[in-house]
Amino acid sequence: MTQSPTPIHETVQEHYAERIKNSASCCGPSDCCSPSNILYPEQLLTTVPSDVANTSYGCGDPITLASLKPGQTVLDLGSGAGLDCILAAQKVGETGKVIGVDMTPEMIERAQANVKKVNLKNVEFRHGYLESLPVENNTVDVIISNCVINLSPDKEKVFTEAFRVLAPGGKLAVSDIVTEGQLPEPIKQSLSAWAGCVAGAVEAKDYIAMMESVGFTEITVKPVFFDKATVDAALADIGGDFDLSTIARDDIYKAVYSAKITAYKPA
Repeated sequence: MTQSPTPIHETVQEHYAERIKNSASCCGPSDCCSPSNILYPEQLLTTVPSDVANTSYGCGDPITLASLKPGQTVLDLGSGAGLDCILAAQKVGETGKVIGVDMTPEMIERAQANVKKVNLKNVEFRHGYLESLPVENNTVDVIISNCVINLSPDKEKVFTEAFRVLAPGGKLAVSDIVTEGQLPEPIKQSLSAWAGCVAGAVEAKDYIAMMESVGFTEITVKPVFFDKATVDAALADIGGDFDLSTIARDDIYKAVYSAKITAYKPA
């Protein structure tokens, strides 16, 4: 079934197309999501050119979390400018394969250019939505994703699709934004806040429940809390369609965090 774009998809797509055109970070010009702030091991980033390493739009390090092995087939949900695909391809080697799926043509174009810079032959990018993955059943060993599932308006469908394409015994290893408690209502209703990786975040317990409902097991969620400056930078960039002065910052500082999330499809 082909996925039709929703207003949320369209807003997110416009947001990230503009970001890649202007070489801005996911949170704006402040580089709040730059690699130095998202806990990639230093030795991991030394394997790619600095201009490639700096086109990151994530909130964590799914590569280390995935514990990739040579020969594996890896799928990156929301592959962006391709950094995680490149890092994954180096881990799985020439006998492995990496597929990146993204809905933004400008991102795919940049990702393909970045892969050419590092001369990798085992990476391909496909245009598509996470709710309707252009990937065959039971063909992927490991799924990674970096701050993207929170952007989907139908996360349970994303998990259903992820479960479908994973081979039995396959692993899901993602970094994503979740919450502990409810976000303020003006932020939840804001499309710009959704595109900025805030409004679409759900409570960790609900995230886990959706994964369990489609069949994932051995689910772990480990929090990585943001500092206040990072949250402030994100809010400053997304405050276009609501009055930021009406929002209690402490409610957001307490609620929103990045998480290292793993799960498995039963063998």
